[in-house]
Amino acid sequence: MAKPAQKNLPASPAELISYYREMLFIRHFEEKCNLAYRTGKAGGYLHVYIGMEPLVVGWLNNIRKGHDYVITAYRDHGHALVLGSDPVATMAEIMGRSGGQSRGKGGSMHIYDVEKQFYGGWGIVGGHTALGGGLALAAKYRKEDRVTLCYLGDGAANAGVFFETLNMCGLWQLPIIFIIENNLYAMGTALERHAADPQLYKRGFPFNMKHERVDGHDLIEVLNHSKRIIDDCRENSQPYLIEAMTYRNMGHGAADNDRQLYRTKEEEDEYMKRDCIRLYEAFLESNGILSRSEMEKIDAEELDRAETVYEEADKSPFPEPDQVYTDVYTDMTPEVGH
Repeated sequence: MAKPAQKNLPASPAELISYYREMLFIRHFEEKCNLAYRTGKAGGYLHVYIGMEPLVVGWLNNIRKGHDYVITAYRDHGHALVLGSDPVATMAEIMGRSGGQSRGKGGSMHIYDVEKQFYGGWGIVGGHTALGGGLALAAKYRKEDRVTLCYLGDGAANAGVFFETLNMCGLWQLPIIFIIENNLYAMGTALERHAADPQLYKRGFPFNMKHERVDGHDLIEVLNHSKRIIDDCRENSQPYLIEAMTYRNMGHGAADNDRQLYRTKEEEDEYMKRDCIRLYEAFLESNGILSRSEMEKIDAEELDRAETVYEEADKSPFPEPDQVYTDVYTDMTPEVGH
């Protein structure tokens, strides 16, 4: 017999089941991305979110989707999926096909969906943080009730432009939350080897910015602290710096087959015991929200969905050669009378 659900859950049982589906779909979608890379159907660089799913499912389900701004670096597939982007178009973009959001010209690292207020997908380490600050500045200047979430990696937290952006956001008190996804390694460089102070959340202190280190591994914890922080940022129109502790189950990128050179098999095994999806499944089962057989059924459904997405995206044609010259510039010519 299923146990009764506990009180004071961070969301309704239906929502918690929906989040489970999202985590599973991202996991299976990313596995298909790895397959596309291995079989030569996805070129360039490719970075998957396997092991880090709570950071998008938890945070992005507490913002106002389609209204608040979101920007991130090159590990960007999960953000698009949770924000509601067409998964077939997202996979097609990763495969370099014309059916992608950027008509196949951006690829894995450059997923955008302006209708969903998702502004990338950027490959320059730390460079997009200034753009995130710009989104928050625009919202405040126009007196719009928008919060900006700007994701970045622990390695990007060392970039000079990031410190410049923190300074301006702190000075102008902009409604932005910087989420440092600290998965302990900047590519293959361990945190303590690239950061003089490995407590990255302290970087907010000199810039008059609230800052804290939070759990990015447990979805329930992420749901709870993200709601609190987003509400505070929106209500007080002030910046926040978050260091979210997480772990990537895979290598830095799809071509990273030698992660044993920079982290031990024992470390990986220990973290795999606390895989974020397994943790969430234990929560759902212990609270009587889903049984083990129900979870297995949902997992199979989301796997089928990911396989269908992969097959549909693979049918999309490649861009025609003459399209290389289109969408390079935006026409900024003022209209007559303006």
